[in-house]
Amino acid sequence: MSGILDLLNSDLGKTIISGVSGSTGTDQNKTSSVLTMALPVLMKAMERNASTPQGAEGLMGALSSKHDGSILDNLGGLFGGGVDDKVKQDGSKILGHVLGNRQQGVEKIIGEKSGLDMGSVANILKVAAPILMGVLGKQAKQNKVSSSNDLGGLLGGLLGGNDPKEEQGFLEKILDADGDGSVIDDVAGMVLGGSKKKSGGLGGLLGGLFGGK
Repeated sequence: MSGILDLLNSDLGKTIISGVSGSTGTDQNKTSSVLTMALPVLMKAMERNASTPQGAEGLMGALSSKHDGSILDNLGGLFGGGVDDKVKQDGSKILGHVLGNRQQGVEKIIGEKSGLDMGSVANILKVAAPILMGVLGKQAKQNKVSSSNDLGGLLGGLLGGNDPKEEQGFLEKILDADGDGSVIDDVAGMVLGGSKKKSGGLGGLLGGLFGGK
């Protein structure tokens, strides 16, 4: 299974980046930067939440009903006339549920690194969150995920599966940050190509995306 950042490099990913950029009025490169940093963080937060039976059950329920991947079938329609407020409200709820009281800290750190204000980051994430859930829903269907154990495997696989511990630790650090900027240097090191890892690891993928493309 390819990772979540491979998705951003695919044709579907480019459609998502340009659509989110257009619908939020944000520069495409900056939108790409935000999504590259934010999607692994959201996935890691979901993986954490799904580690409890209650969290896994909630996520399974969402992926098998509302977020079954059908949103991806008509991205042209989604972005064509401007993203519907209902989608953004849904995105806002997803972010609140997944990130909880860490949401502002995460948005602040990503904003600092992408050169955008927190409001712009929040707008991008609101549009991107339902699409990310759709990607998960589609993957869950394709991989016949039916239990919380399978769900953990799916999320881990999309995060790159066997990432070096320090890269997983880096995601944990962002999630536990209080937004005071203390982990921004770590983020910069990992995200902006500081990692010399092979492209199989998350840092390498992030570095490759920023450095080479």
